[in-house]
Amino acid sequence: ALSPVARLHPVTVGGVVVSNATLHNEDYIAGRDARGQVIRDGKDIRVGDWVQVYRAGDVIPKIADVDLARRPEGTEPYVFPSHCPECGSEAVREEGDAVRRCTGGLICPAQAVEKLKHFVSRAAFDIEGLGAKQVEAFHADGWIQEPADIFELRARYGSGLKQLKNREGWGEKSASNLFDAIDERRRIGLGRVIFALGIRHVGEVAANDLARHFATWEAFAQTVDRAAAEPAAQAPDAKARKPLLAESPAWSEITAIDGIGEAVAVALTTTLTQAAERASVERLIAHLDILPPPARKTDGSPVAGKTVVFTGTLEKMTRAEAKARAEALGAKVAGSVSAKTDLLV
Repeated sequence: ALSPVARLHPVTVGGVVVSNATLHNEDYIAGRDARGQVIRDGKDIRVGDWVQVYRAGDVIPKIADVDLARRPEGTEPYVFPSHCPECGSEAVREEGDAVRRCTGGLICPAQAVEKLKHFVSRAAFDIEGLGAKQVEAFHADGWIQEPADIFELRARYGSGLKQLKNREGWGEKSASNLFDAIDERRRIGLGRVIFALGIRHVGEVAANDLARHFATWEAFAQTVDRAAAEPAAQAPDAKARKPLLAESPAWSEITAIDGIGEAVAVALTTTLTQAAERASVERLIAHLDILPPPARKTDGSPVAGKTVVFTGTLEKMTRAEAKARAEALGAKVAGSVSAKTDLLV
């Protein structure tokens, strides 16, 4: 999220020296609230303004008002950036959302470490020996900047002066085990790959739904590319998009998948068509043998079409294994209980 902050000449408010105040989003700066209603009598906030500051809840510094009588001459309304100031990727404000978000994903320095942590998380690539702490350390040392770098670790640092085994906390055995664990993940299911990319709105369930529909990375990527070039993808909102669906077969194919809506389609087409982001993804794909999802054996399955939730500890298998078994039998596995839940295990 692109979160604006006001830099202030230090001032004491309630016994605390304040030099920064939250500005929330572009609407707040322009003098509107989340519902589009006028705040501060419609006064916008500009660079050089004299402002009244308070601490909401005696904690969070906020701007209460602007003194227009002291506004410097020649100031102009603040234009909120439409591109990420860190990586230059498009910053998209989705319909109904107050916040603009960078679509750079894997290539954005501001998101890099958290994206890498997500990439190696249990539901994604789940590489044994490569957790959050190791990702932070490797990123700080410049060893890993993007997911593709993980699969080049053995070639880069398996020998020579920067041997992994010579790092603090590592030995020859642990280094060898990590390299082997990385190699094991070169063959991986399509659903895990899509989820690991960390695309907004594309959670584990949506990623698997997309994988089951497209079966291969090539079919998935080509459809997203076609959808991004179609009229529906260029529309500013859902209302404008509706009459364009007949001219947008690829877009319609994505949104027709059970469990996939327009929010996911927008996220996919916006993110995967960013040049730098797509190049990073393609570098990753070059290291992988992506497997299609297992065929569902729904004939005679008592759970086919039912929504199942697993919780607690299972004795015979992990929850991830149970989930995979249930999905192979045609069930939809959810993360929490809702009105749509049929079975709770």
